[in-house]
Amino acid sequence: MTAQQIIHELERVADAATAAQLQRYFKTGPGEYGEGDVFVGVRVPIVRRIAHRFRDLDETEIDALLDSHVHEHRFAALQVLVARYPAEPERVVGQYLGAMQRGRVNNWDLVDSSAEYILGPWLLERDRSLLFGLATSDDVWERRIAIITTFGFIRRGDATTTLELAQVLLDDRHDLIHKAVGWMLREVGKRVDAGLLAAFLEEHAPRMPRTMLGYAIEHLEPAERARLRAL
Repeated sequence: MTAQQIIHELERVADAATAAQLQRYFKTGPGEYGEGDVFVGVRVPIVRRIAHRFRDLDETEIDALLDSHVHEHRFAALQVLVARYPAEPERVVGQYLGAMQRGRVNNWDLVDSSAEYILGPWLLERDRSLLFGLATSDDVWERRIAIITTFGFIRRGDATTTLELAQVLLDDRHDLIHKAVGWMLREVGKRVDAGLLAAFLEEHAPRMPRTMLGYAIEHLEPAERARLRAL
């Protein structure tokens, strides 16, 4: 199996109208967060299906996809890494971190479909200082990787790192971080302990960006949402 084969499969189902829609949706214009990203026009479910057929792609071929300027190529490569993680965790984590450092995990869908499934299980029983380093990075995607990775912990009943990183990111200026932190806080309340979310909000709601707070309180009762917003 080769990178060129998977590229051919993606090109075969690509659609120009879909590409134009995706370019707008993922903010690829000048000055936007996805500036310069290129889409060929393949929807996520189709990319996933193609990637699944190429899960035996070797490391060099995966890197070739990760280094592509085409978004769907990078997405497919990350899905191959997610599929390979259980069998080769150390190699996959190394390759994933390498791609991150090269700036190849560089849009929110790329982060959200990979971080919790690769770094989440890897760091579950390990030192998590890596995430705190990423949370203070100048790169918005590294900061998003830090907080989204904790979804892997939340799913296993552990909210500690999510709450700690949320405090680190309270003053972040990027709305993609506001949304990610609020989402993870909401999941803490939903999947781990509603009391933990309530305590966090009671202390930090006055300081939280409006979008972050809005995501975090989404599942609360209307009166409680109104009270927290008023803080």
